[in-house]
Amino acid sequence: MTKATYWADSYVDKRCSAQDALKHIRPGQRVFIGSSCAEPQHLVKELSTISARFTDLEIVRLLSIESGPLTLIANESHSQKFKIRSFYLGSCAPSIISKNQRFITPANLSQIPHLFKSGLMPLNAALIQASPPDDFGWMSLGISVDINLSACETADIVICQINPKMPRVLGRSFIHVNDVDFIVEHEDSLLTIQPRPQQESDNIIAKHISRLIEDGSTIQTSLGVTTEAIMVALSGKNDIGIHSQYLSDAIMHLFSIGVITNKKKGFNNGKLVASAAVGSTLLYEFLDDNPSIEFYPSDYINNPGIIGRHNKMVTLNTAMAIDLTGQVAADALPFNNYTGINGLLDFTRGAAMSEGGKSILMMTSTMDHGQKSRIVPRLTEHAVVVPRGDVQFVATEYGLVNLFGKTLQERVMALVSIAHPDFRDGLFAAAKDMGLIDSDRKFKQAIKGVYPLKYEETIVIKDIPITFRPAKPVDERFIQEHYYTMNRGDIVSRFFHEKKSFAYDQIETTYEIDYINDLTIVATIGELGFEKIIAVGEYFRNTIINMAEVAYSVSKEYQGMGIACILQKKLNQAAIDNGIKGLIAYTSPHNKGMIGLFHKQPYKVTTERNDDMLILSCIFNEPKEEDDDGGKALGNAILSMG
Repeated sequence: MTKATYWADSYVDKRCSAQDALKHIRPGQRVFIGSSCAEPQHLVKELSTISARFTDLEIVRLLSIESGPLTLIANESHSQKFKIRSFYLGSCAPSIISKNQRFITPANLSQIPHLFKSGLMPLNAALIQASPPDDFGWMSLGISVDINLSACETADIVICQINPKMPRVLGRSFIHVNDVDFIVEHEDSLLTIQPRPQQESDNIIAKHISRLIEDGSTIQTSLGVTTEAIMVALSGKNDIGIHSQYLSDAIMHLFSIGVITNKKKGFNNGKLVASAAVGSTLLYEFLDDNPSIEFYPSDYINNPGIIGRHNKMVTLNTAMAIDLTGQVAADALPFNNYTGINGLLDFTRGAAMSEGGKSILMMTSTMDHGQKSRIVPRLTEHAVVVPRGDVQFVATEYGLVNLFGKTLQERVMALVSIAHPDFRDGLFAAAKDMGLIDSDRKFKQAIKGVYPLKYEETIVIKDIPITFRPAKPVDERFIQEHYYTMNRGDIVSRFFHEKKSFAYDQIETTYEIDYINDLTIVATIGELGFEKIIAVGEYFRNTIINMAEVAYSVSKEYQGMGIACILQKKLNQAAIDNGIKGLIAYTSPHNKGMIGLFHKQPYKVTTERNDDMLILSCIFNEPKEEDDDGGKALGNAILSMG
């Protein structure tokens, strides 16, 4: 048994030029190249320079923006010099990817290290980049650990570019000088990405999603402007944790203002955990020797079992397209992904294992400058990346829906409601042709209404978080359940007669609304997509007199909590915003609740009698007089009915 060489002496012995190191790579071998922004640019450029030496050299890497022309050489030589193997789970639709799609090896990121470690895909060489060694000979893989670490551990030879600009990132990110074969010292500026232009649609999507993310949640994010906008929208949250494939500048910002504390993750508490960083030079400086940050390889970070151990795990990823049954395509979109989305399915399934976990897919409603819908009848041009059974929340700038546990008909109605209004009628017709919705369903103009997010609000009443929001087409069943559970007296007060059926065609005007001439505000409790509607307030505009007729119903166990007053205030504001002159209500003289509620408005109330009915009305530009007593008015109104 021989004594190991002191690492510092070993370092000196292994130091050489890139040209000398690459001489040890032979034709026909398989060579791994470090991924993402940690690509060893100097080694890659030199490999490109000497490409004439090789035949059938297989380059293995994640899909990434390359600093050297390896793919170009592979194309020009018809793969006789270089063969490219890129791990990528997308459908290869973008032109920059599709022209090289023959090189794609679809795989979940969590499984790639196993390919190397098991010997199923042996590596002859690994070209990586690392920080200078510390006093004990350990070098950090820095901003990209993901599959780099397993490549280093299994390759026959490891050629390491030592770059003083590579940050020393903690965690399972280290390799030892004694475990590499050749060391090439070369300082390079690390690859960075610049901030992308913000779009208003991204900010709207962020607003839809931000209410789903509770204090104490653990977050995973993909890269892109939509995710960046969400990070901004989370600036008011508390004790957010991070377990993510990538770190970005937006995450750094949330950490710096105290939003991210990692205190309540439930696993790896106190640590911001990831496998790679993609961003600015400032981000890389933030990572350097930061004890609150740890990087781990992708078979750990992307392991659904590990992901599911976190509290309230929320995954935020970008989709390219979704069909009406919920099948999802995903690709490297402009401004959204850098190295591909190989971890999407890993994190989607991991979130499903988490207590209180949520998987959220985001996309703008259209592509090609508004010419095409991202919500399509069938995925014919794109491969399925996320099966329909794994999809939970889907968000566009037109709304947010939960597809989990929904029938195909319910999914159609949900997805049509968040599609761009210009494409909704076509999607509805296609769904009918495909047999996805009942043949009796009619496409109504109201389905083109744009969901008014500004009227959405969550209010805590008696320790119960109650969400007040405009109704959606997907609320059909929840509204039916609300009416079916009302007691007899409340049903008579609401509908003026006993009513035992609340079939689709009898209540459709409650949820098939245009949000302008007809609007319903519901009060809900529970998780989005599985809510219980506990109150309904609605108005319908009479265009002849420009007045809106209102009606309310509150489940008995929630009466007396001021819920109807909140519904009324929101309907008032919406009516004013939509240019409606005032409100009118038809009620029984015995319905003291409705009469009292109407008189609580800050407007002068007029009461008329019509046979056995009271007609209450108010005009928004006629404020209530200071001595107007709602209680006295109520009593007088009832007395006047005899």
